[in-house]
Amino acid sequence: MQHVVIVGASLAGLNAAETLRSEGYAGRISLIGDEAEDPYDRPPLSKQLLTGEWDADRLPLRTSDELADLDLHMLGGRRATGLDSRSRLLRLDQDESLDFDGLIIGTGARPISLPFGAELQGVHTLRSRSDALRIRSDLETSRRVAVIGAGFIGAEVASSARARGLDVTMIEALGAPMLGPLGAELAEWAKGLHAEAGVQMRFDARVADLVGEGRVEAAVLEDGSRIEADTVVVGIGVRPNVEWLADSGLTIGDGLICDQYCRAAPQIYAAGDVARWPNGLFAHFQYAQPQRTMRIEHWTNAVEQGMAAARNLILESRGEPLEAFTPVPYFWSDQHGLSIMASGITSPRDEFRLVHGSLDSNRFAAIYGLRGYLTGVVAVGWPRMLRRYQAMIRDQVTWEEALASARELEQ
Repeated sequence: MQHVVIVGASLAGLNAAETLRSEGYAGRISLIGDEAEDPYDRPPLSKQLLTGEWDADRLPLRTSDELADLDLHMLGGRRATGLDSRSRLLRLDQDESLDFDGLIIGTGARPISLPFGAELQGVHTLRSRSDALRIRSDLETSRRVAVIGAGFIGAEVASSARARGLDVTMIEALGAPMLGPLGAELAEWAKGLHAEAGVQMRFDARVADLVGEGRVEAAVLEDGSRIEADTVVVGIGVRPNVEWLADSGLTIGDGLICDQYCRAAPQIYAAGDVARWPNGLFAHFQYAQPQRTMRIEHWTNAVEQGMAAARNLILESRGEPLEAFTPVPYFWSDQHGLSIMASGITSPRDEFRLVHGSLDSNRFAAIYGLRGYLTGVVAVGWPRMLRRYQAMIRDQVTWEEALASARELEQ
């Protein structure tokens, strides 16, 4: 290979570039990003940057010297607009195109916006450094904040706004915060955590409109009630950035569809929020369709998948066997001074068991199971327990074996 192009100057893209170099690739690497800034860390955007604990200069993932050592052709503030996968041609804005021998796609995802209110000042979504800085600027002069959506991003923004002493109302269409990933029992615990911190909450509620004269003044719910707010943050999910691939010849859906090696086509790979692939670690028990795919929007996956995609691109170029990407997913969320850690796959439909600690103490570990196997773990204040059950998920232990291990630890 003479030229590898990485689309997405993100965590996944940067780790892919570093892996290419560490694996001995000495050819040209072009790293394309739609933001002008060098690659930076995103988890602090909803936490330390919003609270004011961090300034933006702490966000870069690597120093300028470290980036220089990678010898990258950096194309910042540029956008990929199309791909011809057969002729190995990537089209960019400004009527430019690049030939490549290998391609890694890490274009990430973008927040879903409401169909109204975008014209009002003080209405935000959160994805980028500039988004976070605009929200922080508004929080510095606001008194009342409405957070629409009580998933992990919404819950983190609510926590950060409360840390600044602001009046916060969280509005959620479901019956509790983070209900999807945590399930009913821990979602109720999370509801209590936010209530104790002073967050006002409206559940089973949908926003019908955002109103104001120039600047947002309130969120109006479908039942006609009005939530006063001078800053609104919308956190209702994301969409993978795949539209530019519509005529590429690749398979797209809710993400770019890849095989177990993160490969979308010969010498074309994907990583991070945009990639959808079958994780063989879970296929044998999780779903009736063994090739069901997953797309993961977490920091650790971006790192690991960027590295895996780069390694497999190198192996393919050498004609060597590829390595299936089979991680145990992991993520964390900092809220009101606690770190909620989760690993594996968790769902409201799974079997649930609190195995260590207590919810009242805010120190516990809970496990999840499906079809007779351990599938996931959530821990608060107990990282050692998280790692223990994470290893069990990797070893594909049964539900009964996991419960027996928990009983042994409690004796």
